[in-house]
Amino acid sequence: MVAILEKHSLRDFDWLTTVLAVAIACFGVWQIYNAVPTASIWSKQIIGLSIAIFAFLVVAFTDYRRIIEAAPIFYGFGLLLLFLVLTPLGVEVNGQKAWLWLPVVGQFQPSEFAKIPTVLMLAKYFGDRKPVPLRLKELLIGGAILAGPVGLIMLEPDAGQAITYFPLLIAILFLSAVKVRYIVATLLAAAILIPTSYYVGVQSGVIKQYQRQRIEAIINPEAVDPRGFGYHTIQSMITVGKGGLAGIQGDTETSQSVLKFLPEPQTDFIFAVTAEHTGFIGCVSLLLAYALLLSRLIAGAREANDRAGMLVIMSIAAGLAFQIFMNIGMTLGILPVIGVPLPLMSAGLSAMLATFIAIGFVVSIKMRRFVN
Repeated sequence: MVAILEKHSLRDFDWLTTVLAVAIACFGVWQIYNAVPTASIWSKQIIGLSIAIFAFLVVAFTDYRRIIEAAPIFYGFGLLLLFLVLTPLGVEVNGQKAWLWLPVVGQFQPSEFAKIPTVLMLAKYFGDRKPVPLRLKELLIGGAILAGPVGLIMLEPDAGQAITYFPLLIAILFLSAVKVRYIVATLLAAAILIPTSYYVGVQSGVIKQYQRQRIEAIINPEAVDPRGFGYHTIQSMITVGKGGLAGIQGDTETSQSVLKFLPEPQTDFIFAVTAEHTGFIGCVSLLLAYALLLSRLIAGAREANDRAGMLVIMSIAAGLAFQIFMNIGMTLGILPVIGVPLPLMSAGLSAMLATFIAIGFVVSIKMRRFVN
């Protein structure tokens, strides 16, 4: 399965994308240290980064076409892991049974890894079809591929993680010449169904009080309960504002996260910690690094020598861009706090490893752009 260290592959290896991903991850470790200067946390992230880089290299030097051919097997395995989360092997954390414990492997979050086989399965299906406008049947099959992992994740329940799967399909549909009338029909249906579902959910009790307050906290966090569900949003905005232009200065100013005002500073709110310690300059620099990384991915899609490879790259790029947008939106108080990690920055080995594997696929596709 693995074709390793071909001469042309080494010559075409995408060093810039690799350096960018590793640099952002190293910057993330520094911010995790600023958020929680506890050795057990940041040292664990360093070990996780080392494992992730190794996995990235294995994937990058593997012929992606053979992996896409085996996509149904990987997709089935991903669904199995998500199903096992719902069994006694699943581990509940903060009210969500989103983690799985396996002997030898330990504890991990399958919903992070299941994104990759979902992308491969979608790319295999839509990559094999002729480049003509999609028919309704093909749209439904694409939706069914996505519904498998999303449905299982919603049973955990982890709505935040489930939402991050939708851009994977949307990017592929957009590139597969979906008809305008399908787009218009989808937008109209969403405009009607979302508010209707919310109203019915609130009235029937399906949407819990805490879920309702998370949404209302976006509009007016102080009115919801500044010490309850609005607390995360308020503290995050205070932390971001405290950074100013260049961040807090040494020991003369005390960090919001070190004082434990900011919840989960090393994971969901790592961007707020970055804003506090590096200020506006550091945040803009980080956003530029993300923009450059995404532009490299998209450039790789243009160079891919087959349709499936192009779809894999664009789906991964869309997924990463959506997560960056959601996480920073949460931090700035313009989107609900739904637990979406900031790619390559937030503490967490599952997300780090899955992201590097995804970028490894991009590099593998770019390395073989001249291979028949």
